Amino acid sequence: MTGRRVLVTGASRGIGAATARRFAAAGDRVAVHYGRSGEAAEQTLASLEGTGHVLAQADLADPAAVQAMVGAVAGQLGGIDVLVNNAGVFLPHPITDSTYEEWQQAWAQTLGVNLVGAANVTWCAVRHMPDGGRIVNVSSRGAFRGEPGQPAYGASKAGLIAFAQSLARALGPRQIAVTTVAPGWVATDMAATRLAGPEGDRRRAESPLGQVATPEEVASAILYLASPEATMASGTVLDLNGASLLRM
Repeated sequence: MTGRRVLVTGASRGIGAATARRFAAAGDRVAVHYGRSGEAAEQTLASLEGTGHVLAQADLADPAAVQAMVGAVAGQLGGIDVLVNNAGVFLPHPITDSTYEEWQQAWAQTLGVNLVGAANVTWCAVRHMPDGGRIVNVSSRGAFRGEPGQPAYGASKAGLIAFAQSLARALGPRQIAVTTVAPGWVATDMAATRLAGPEGDRRRAESPLGQVATPEEVASAILYLASPEATMASGTVLDLNGASLLRM
């Protein structure tokens, strides 16, 4: 199925940019959302195959900006068939080393974008989504193993999974499938520093494959989950961590 109208949040780089390119290569029209990285988002837009793609800017922690952005995307594309909730922030705030003010700020910012922001984008997008649409949330391995240095991130990604499963039940009668991917380490620009040198070697050694995922591998999984063939995957979580974390 091609020619769909796709909104990818956080699409200026990394997983989001790779996902935008995958959908465009499949013949879909893509809205490339970004928060602050306008130049990078324009580069992503320019890299997309086909025509009819658009830029979409909004701070996802701002509910009014979210509503305006989604409405504008729906107007430009004529609706939204697929939503990929990819945007996220990763703010260190270990409980033993953070002040109370730093702790509060990190939780507010992280949940505001990663969880509440995604929920607001979804609420708005569903108003423009026909029956048979698709929603794919990008969670993290950290939702299951914990994030000691950034607990709000782990909590937000766990919440995103529960949110997706709730919506899978709520939107099933409309044949809208809602799924989640949970990557481990991914070789993105944001992770480049932590994947360099001895620390990077330790990260790669967490997987018996001795490597981390590429953004393109995650994007391919998202493209599949958004396909008609993945309807019965609704409510599921697809782990993409190279067996670095195994769960029942």
